[in-house]
Amino acid sequence: MSTVMEPGPKGPRWSVEQLPFPLIDRARVMGDPDLFYMLVSASFVEITSDLYTQNLVDYFDGDAEVQQWLEHQWQHEEVQHGFALKRYVTTVWPEFDWDEAYRRFFSDYARVCIVENLGPTRALELVARCVVETGTATMYTLLGRLTDEPVLRLLTDHIRRDEVRHYGFFYHHFVSYQRDERPSRTAILRTLWSRVAEIDNEDAYYAFKHVFMMRHPSRTFTDSDYHDFRRRFLARARGEYPFHMAAKMVLKPLALGRHVQRAAVPLLTAGARHLFLR
Repeated sequence: MSTVMEPGPKGPRWSVEQLPFPLIDRARVMGDPDLFYMLVSASFVEITSDLYTQNLVDYFDGDAEVQQWLEHQWQHEEVQHGFALKRYVTTVWPEFDWDEAYRRFFSDYARVCIVENLGPTRALELVARCVVETGTATMYTLLGRLTDEPVLRLLTDHIRRDEVRHYGFFYHHFVSYQRDERPSRTAILRTLWSRVAEIDNEDAYYAFKHVFMMRHPSRTFTDSDYHDFRRRFLARARGEYPFHMAAKMVLKPLALGRHVQRAAVPLLTAGARHLFLR
């Protein structure tokens, strides 16, 4: 895992080599343990996207356009996010054994990353993908707001822009599949809600677990360690999370009328704030 995968025909819009890692102001971030956990955990999940991509490619068998984009664009950009985050982490915290911690994470996580966890129909899986991309786009927006370290702000902005584009692709193909499958608005809403409710998901849990165990080898990891971290981070993020952005992105697959959406966004924003800060 020493180099980024070669880009596909369209290729990533930026590269790890273009980022000015030698200019990182380590003093601004190295004493922030919660930021450390967020960045390492994100690097683990992003760099493992190739495993999940194959599940999606198999699921969309017969749809060459979606399969090719997943394999030659989405996968490469997601994995590049992981390598860039890894490079940042190992520059700021060189004492952390990223490779060994990731090896343990992958061994644990690969058991639960299975195709059976995908949606019941392609349209609804694409709705679920929109929610996931909403989560990542807003998370990197948040991370950029929580730091004043210039290189990290540049990196999170690159990733945020990628995730917003990925959302656009999944949404476009959801609309296409929606015409054929005609899922009810209730089914779409149920999918949206179930994915939003999975904010505290397996990806984040397994990643944090193995980062924590590597950083504290003499301690026994318990679920309370993860929940304590989440409470600290959520309290810190309450004034910076882009709730309005999240609400608009989540509502879009419902295709509400302009007036209904205008009324719904503030309500969902308030609901998202409550869910996020619980």
